[in-house]
Amino acid sequence: MSKRVRKAVLPVAGMGTRVLPGAKTTPKNLLNVVDRPILSYVVEEARAAGIEHFVFIVGRGQGAIEDYFDSSPEIEQALEAKGKTEILADLRRDLPKPGEMSFIRQMAPLGLGHAVWCARDVIGDEPFAVMLPDMLMAADRSALAQTVDAYEKVGGNVVVVEPAPEGETHKYGIVALDGPNTGERGRLNRMTGMVEKPPLGTEPSNLFISGRYILQPEIFNILETQERGAGGEIQLTDGMFNLMKIQDFHALEYEGTTYDCGDKIGLLRANVAFALRRPDLADEARAAIRALL
Repeated sequence: MSKRVRKAVLPVAGMGTRVLPGAKTTPKNLLNVVDRPILSYVVEEARAAGIEHFVFIVGRGQGAIEDYFDSSPEIEQALEAKGKTEILADLRRDLPKPGEMSFIRQMAPLGLGHAVWCARDVIGDEPFAVMLPDMLMAADRSALAQTVDAYEKVGGNVVVVEPAPEGETHKYGIVALDGPNTGERGRLNRMTGMVEKPPLGTEPSNLFISGRYILQPEIFNILETQERGAGGEIQLTDGMFNLMKIQDFHALEYEGTTYDCGDKIGLLRANVAFALRRPDLADEARAAIRALL
């Protein structure tokens, strides 16, 4: 029987180059979608999947992330004194239980594989989730919960994939599947390979790895000695390719929509989409959008 997935690694150390200057003084994952930071949604998604411990891999100048997940006595006392209980409850919604979150400094920007490797001592010998906070996933059942469901069926390692925009497979990590690639949603297929940013015309499918993974702890031993790959960085995709030689991997096309919040237009789309999903804001948001158009 497979061990339960209790921990999640969130690599948040990136500079947010694609959303500058907004990310100059605010970590990109604290940029707002509607009225709360991107990270708030990702943590909520993980909790809905049963995650009990969050491991944030942070970089220099990102203390605001740790501060966000801490109490703010001055603000809370002021809200309480004014009887603004609903706002106070919303403010406290993201606060962790004691010991629920760890923050690890990635001392150098050496890539996603290196960031995941930095979590090895906190994760130990358990399977764990990796969540790329840039990728905000809207789904009726949280994307990570769907991934955990798939893991409980097949064990091993599971990655979430989805069709890449036409002509853009060279921008992503692309998977090869055992069987036909129909592009149907909700499919779970065994993987036979993966490649990081393949030249156009060489991609094994149109399915890219979109930011949610469940990995076995053996990945850490591989990442520890792995040579640098694309971009001179330690690529998680390369480590997973080597792990695939000894363990099963499955690709899940989850039910939902992904918004790349590391991109300016993706962040805009996320704001519109999540406002329209809110019962308290949907009508006003729809009217505002129509007025602008």
